Amino acid sequence: MPTTATLGRPTDPPLTRQEREVLRAVGCGLTDTEIARTLALPENAVGVHLGRVLAKLDLRDRAAAIVHAFDSGLVVPGRGPRGTAPPVPRTAVRRPRGPRVRISVLGPLRAWRDGQPVDLGHLRQQAVLAALALCRERAVGKDELLDAVWGMEPPLTKVVPVYIYRLRKVLQAEHGAESVIRHDRCGYRLVPDAVEVDVARLEERVTAAGAAERAGEAAEAVRVLAQALELFRGEPLAGLPGPFAELERLRLTERRTALALRKLELQLRLGRHPEAVGELWALAAAQPLDEPVAALLMRALCHSGRQADALGVYERTRRRLADELGVPPSPLLRRAHRTILGGCDAGLAPGAP
Repeated sequence: MPTTATLGRPTDPPLTRQEREVLRAVGCGLTDTEIARTLALPENAVGVHLGRVLAKLDLRDRAAAIVHAFDSGLVVPGRGPRGTAPPVPRTAVRRPRGPRVRISVLGPLRAWRDGQPVDLGHLRQQAVLAALALCRERAVGKDELLDAVWGMEPPLTKVVPVYIYRLRKVLQAEHGAESVIRHDRCGYRLVPDAVEVDVARLEERVTAAGAAERAGEAAEAVRVLAQALELFRGEPLAGLPGPFAELERLRLTERRTALALRKLELQLRLGRHPEAVGELWALAAAQPLDEPVAALLMRALCHSGRQADALGVYERTRRRLADELGVPPSPLLRRAHRTILGGCDAGLAPGAP
C-alpha cells in the first residue's frame, strides 16, 4: 500500500507536506472551515491547496479525493480527526470459546452467531459495530467511535459503553463464554480469531486473482474476481448513520466498481466481448456518470462490431455530464471517442490504455 511519501501513482507530481495534510483532512471528512482551524490556515488557502491536489492527482472532485486518501493509505478506515490509539498485538489475544461470529458489511450490516442471524439493535449501535468490524486489526477508542458515528454532534450521555454492552450480549456465543469484543487502555476491538468479516474474504479473493493474473491465468483471475464481487449484497453499510459509514460506503462502492472493471477488462483480453457488454450495460445503468465504465463499454461494443452503439454511449454520457455536473467529458472518454471514430482495431485493442 502506498505511503504518504509516495502518494498516488509513480507518475503523479509529488504533493507538498501542506497538500498532504489537506488531503488527509479531506479524507477524514472535515469541511474547509474545520481544516482551516485544524491546520491553522486561512480558509481560502484550504481551497487553493485542495485545487492543487485535485490537479496533481487528476481527480475529479472532493469525493474522488476522499477515495484517493483511503486507497493510498493516507487515511486509514476508522482513524478520524481525533487520531487513534496504537494497534494491539495479535499475540496478546486469546481465542474465545464457542462458535465464530460472522459479520457482513458489503451490504446492509448483518451478523450471525453460530450460523444464526442476530438482532444488532439501533442503527447507531450497528454503526459502532461496523466501525469495529472495519478496524478489526486494532483497538478503537471511545472518542474515535464518537467521531465515527456522531461526527460533530456527539451525544450528551455516555452511550458508547451501553452500545458495546448490548453488542457483547447479542454476539456472545453462550452464557459464560468470552466476549468477542474486548476493552483495554487503547479502546475496544473485535477479537481477530473469533470474528470473520466479509471484507477480509473479499481481499483474500482479490489477492488470489492478482496472483492468477501475474501467472498468466486470466480466466482463473476472472473466476476469482467474480467470486469476490458476489460478496457484495447491495450498497455497503446501507442506511447506517455517521461520517465513518458514509466514507466507507463511498470507498467500498468505488472498490466494487474497480474490481468489476478489472474483471471485465480481463474478459475483453480473453475475447469474451458479448459477455462483457451485457455486464457493462448493467454497470453503466447503475452508474451513468462513471466515465471509466462508459469508456470500457464503448470499447467492448466497438470490438463487438457495434460502433454506432459505442458512439451513442459517448453522446449520452457527454450530455449527462453537462446537464448534471456541468463538466465536459474527461480525457479518457474523449480519447475513446476519437479512437472509435478512427476505427477500433488500433487504439482500443484489448489491454490498450
